Amino acid sequence: MKKLLENKFKQEITQGNLQIGLWLSSATSYMAEIAATSEYDWLLLDGEHAPNTAQTLLTQLQAIAPYASHPVVRPLEGSQANIKQILDIGSQTLLIPMVETGEQAKAVVSATRYPPEGTRGVGASVARAARWGKIEKYMQQVNDSLCLLVQVESKKALENLDEIVMTDGVDGVFIGPADLSASLGYPDNAGHPDVQKIIEKTIKRIRQLGKAAGFLAVDIEMAQKCISWGANFVAVGVDTMLYMQAIDERLKHFKQLKNPNKSSSVAY
Repeated sequence: MKKLLENKFKQEITQGNLQIGLWLSSATSYMAEIAATSEYDWLLLDGEHAPNTAQTLLTQLQAIAPYASHPVVRPLEGSQANIKQILDIGSQTLLIPMVETGEQAKAVVSATRYPPEGTRGVGASVARAARWGKIEKYMQQVNDSLCLLVQVESKKALENLDEIVMTDGVDGVFIGPADLSASLGYPDNAGHPDVQKIIEKTIKRIRQLGKAAGFLAVDIEMAQKCISWGANFVAVGVDTMLYMQAIDERLKHFKQLKNPNKSSSVAY
């Protein structure tokens, strides 16, 4: 029989240790494996804003599996059906977007738990998560290996922050800066001083309540700020953005050679 893999990422963030991650929006197993050869602690597979399906998420989980980086999957949204499918293909850690109330957080937790504790559909014997039935007593022991992260990214969510954070079964709370700044009246301006103060206050409150706090910062300085405020699972870049920056930077060095300045004089 196979053994259920430990969730080292969950262990680290629960102990308050810093975990550095990378956001993967390219939706391909090839790019996921390239990223996995680096030493990021975690890799976020984005099913909300990237063109991922259960099938593409599965191939990325398979590509990352031989490496040390821990895959975190963000589904399109936190419905029971989405959560069931993502867990069954073998994800141990979920990041659920747009959680705004304690009641919603409880529903998400319930969707990750088998009856009688929750509402997760029973299908371990035909699922990759249980290695198609080869992990003995998977249903009895799986909860310890699952890590549930929820996103706080609206004004309403901030108003209900404490009850979301203190929901039993929620392991960490992630602040979504883009949606949060828009909800607060500062679209495309997460760097606004008012938004920054709220982010700092929220991170500190999450940690004060004893849960892990997460953030995505594509700017190095912002990432360092969030870490100093107490965030302990932080994504420090997005693969597609880094790719664009790299190819633009490389082209810049050679573009001038394509159309060199020509002399205006003509020799006869």
